[in-house]
Amino acid sequence: MPDGELADVFDGVHDEVPEALAEHLRTVSLIDHHVHGTFDKPVDRAGFEASINEGSTDPVPDFMTQFDSPLGLSIRRWCAPVLGLPAHADADAYWKRRSELSPDELSSLMLPLAGVQRWVVDTGFQGDLITTPERLTELSGRPSSVILRLERLAEELLESGTDPDDFPAAFRGALAEAARSPETVGTKTIAAYRCSFDIDWSRPSDAQVIEHARALAAGPSTRLDSPVLIAFGVYEAADCGLPIQVHVGFGDRDLDLHRTDPMLLLPLLRAMPPVPVLLLHCYPFHRQAGYLAQAFDHVNFDVGLGINYLGVRSIGLVAEALETAPFAKQLYSSDAFGPPELHLLGSVLWRRAMGVVLGGWVRAGDCSESDAIRIVDMTGTHNATRVYSL
Repeated sequence: MPDGELADVFDGVHDEVPEALAEHLRTVSLIDHHVHGTFDKPVDRAGFEASINEGSTDPVPDFMTQFDSPLGLSIRRWCAPVLGLPAHADADAYWKRRSELSPDELSSLMLPLAGVQRWVVDTGFQGDLITTPERLTELSGRPSSVILRLERLAEELLESGTDPDDFPAAFRGALAEAARSPETVGTKTIAAYRCSFDIDWSRPSDAQVIEHARALAAGPSTRLDSPVLIAFGVYEAADCGLPIQVHVGFGDRDLDLHRTDPMLLLPLLRAMPPVPVLLLHCYPFHRQAGYLAQAFDHVNFDVGLGINYLGVRSIGLVAEALETAPFAKQLYSSDAFGPPELHLLGSVLWRRAMGVVLGGWVRAGDCSESDAIRIVDMTGTHNATRVYSL
């Protein structure tokens, strides 16, 4: 991160982070392998506070503010100085200063400070509210790649009039076209939201797929929640050789959290072609994800999203994520959506957590400082480069 533009991420923990490791973490350029765009229209305070609360879709109650949360504290600590305010400026002062800047000004100010060399962008959710990958590149000065959401692709085919009898071939054709595009580097399934993981993950026949496509096309909505069609999409993406991101764990309240434990994916992981699988977010199932990454060569994971929402406790989350899985199977992501504060904070908190955790290992004699720096590079950059063939 550029000197003089952002408070030192190791402020208060200097004694815990060896200097060479700290300097490397300050300057390493990350690949954010799962992220969304920033808001491209102004939001009021209620909208902003709603956007820094992952679980609820209700308005923030009058008796509280989302600034009084682990994420809210982190915004006031790390983003207030970017706006020219003292660290820990109160919520009203922060909001007053933030409101003086346009969405583009906020993004242009905060995105470069994240120290990201490439954004790998999921465009499948509320694309009308946020910047496109192209605009994210313009505002940050860094290139973007695209993740294709499998459920949305299926919905768009049916919404555009694809005959259900032709659906399997049309889906395969669209995937093949995406695989040829240099911008598209992977796919994603949101099975966690649509049917959870405790389903039949065996590969469906085309006849089954057509039957379920007919039912979906004939229904009142094309919102895809059929386990058959979701399993079909995952297997077809794997056949194309495209990496597959899978939302795991923590998310909005319209998923059944207890049914998104990644251990429920074991039948799929054992049966599918061994293309890279990226288990996203994973909290509070990050230890299960670490086991799966250790057990299956094609499984990788991150703890993005949880890092921002745990705030200062993200140090503990990163420590637990490093317990089991090989370091070559872990990636950095922010899963930021909307406020550019989240794109910045994901980076700040990850760098800080890696410094404290790995620094403790170095000081205890459990690894060398060069080992720690190599782990940072693998997780922050090299693993994403390999998995997505960047």
